Amino acid sequence: MRSLIIDCDPGCDDAIAILLALRNANVKGITTVSGNVPVSQATENALMTVAIANTDTPVYQGASQSFNGTRILNNVSHGNDGLGGITRLSHSRSNESVSACDFLLECVTKDDWVIALGPLTNLAEALARDSEWGKRIGGISIMGGSTSIGNITPVAEFNVFADPHAAAKVYTSGAKLKMCGLNLTHQFQVLDETVTLVSELATAKSTFVANLLEFLLNRAEKIVGSRWAPLHDPCAVLAVTHPKLFEFEACSVTIETQGTLTSGMTVIDQRTTRPRLIPNTLVATKIDTTRAVDVLVDSLET
Repeated sequence: MRSLIIDCDPGCDDAIAILLALRNANVKGITTVSGNVPVSQATENALMTVAIANTDTPVYQGASQSFNGTRILNNVSHGNDGLGGITRLSHSRSNESVSACDFLLECVTKDDWVIALGPLTNLAEALARDSEWGKRIGGISIMGGSTSIGNITPVAEFNVFADPHAAAKVYTSGAKLKMCGLNLTHQFQVLDETVTLVSELATAKSTFVANLLEFLLNRAEKIVGSRWAPLHDPCAVLAVTHPKLFEFEACSVTIETQGTLTSGMTVIDQRTTRPRLIPNTLVATKIDTTRAVDVLVDSLET
């Protein structure tokens, strides 16, 4: 069983990814970052998710601002509280006194993968304090970027756009990287049938996830007129716990930090007619959605 650290900004799909990871890996800790919601709300959402899972996984609060202090835009698409305004579980849990960056530097080893589900600020701060940190851990699986179009701008995905300088530092760190971008995550679609499957399990976890999925489907129906929604963040977990569900391509990935129109763009070298730049990332290109849904549902049974 893999050993993971979840770096996140919950976020409906972050919460689902946390539950997925807790069932399929040894999660040493959860670190939070400002992204979908301010970091204090992200921490509370992570704590509540851990309480629903009934585990003692520690939560470490991280960065409240971007790596260079110029951009993190909280994303209201997950509702004001990040979890779609669903009924919240009362709990008495609190985050650890150690910061996310200190935890990453002191406790993450060569056997651990960091699953990065939000802006990469915490990871960049760790690298700023120890430039060799990324080379000493197992790897980093990133939900972020895209080989095609963006979602916050025509070319930029939210997590990278929110802190492009942090992303640039991670992608030049020498760490072993996997990337699950929008081109991949939009293949992992959930439908009303998925909600039914999850609801029928009738566990605390499944009820929580069914409510989150229902919110995501209702939001999608309002925005695009269709009741399907991509599950972004669980892909980055599955890319490590269930890599055989994916096809990967080794590519050079760099981050645009300055462009007037392209800031936050993931520049991915997939050329076939000229020599490519040296690959630094395994970019996920396909996922077996049917099997991925099966893994998700199985993870919520108890």
